[in-house]
Amino acid sequence: MMRTDLAGELRRRADTDQRARNHCIRTGEPGDLSEIDTDNTAWLKSVVAEHGWPGNTLVGDQGTDDAWLLVQHADRDPEFQRQALELLKAAVEAEDAPARHLAYLTDRVLVAEGKPQLYGTQYTDEGNSLQLQPVRDPEHLDERRAAMGLDTAAAYDQRMHNTYLS
Repeated sequence: MMRTDLAGELRRRADTDQRARNHCIRTGEPGDLSEIDTDNTAWLKSVVAEHGWPGNTLVGDQGTDDAWLLVQHADRDPEFQRQALELLKAAVEAEDAPARHLAYLTDRVLVAEGKPQLYGTQYTDEGNSLQLQPVRDPEHLDERRAAMGLDTAAAYDQRMHNTYLS
């Protein structure tokens, strides 16, 4: 049964997150996103503790996207990101969340652990230039990306550069 109250709160939190991040991108100012991320992480942890991963069945497609966005930005709590990754794997297997979410969160967790990513979704900002974080087995990257419903690495790289460097 869908919980519109959770879906609405996820939407509100994701909107706040994106407004703050877009402001930082537009202005070039670093901004202080830590308060937003810390609050969102604590709230999402309580949701996960009570309901499990907020998948399509619980919060709808948009709510699932919003939950994924919040956990992507929970970098200050890598243990929670790893926990969410396991829950998200199960949700994807149950067709209750999109595989692309699993690809991004997998890469986020791997990069945070100092390991090469699998799907080529994570970049670093190296002083006005984006650098793709190391990728395991780059020769088969596009095959792995396609299996998760992602576009090619070249198309994604172009989109990242257009978004963050133009």
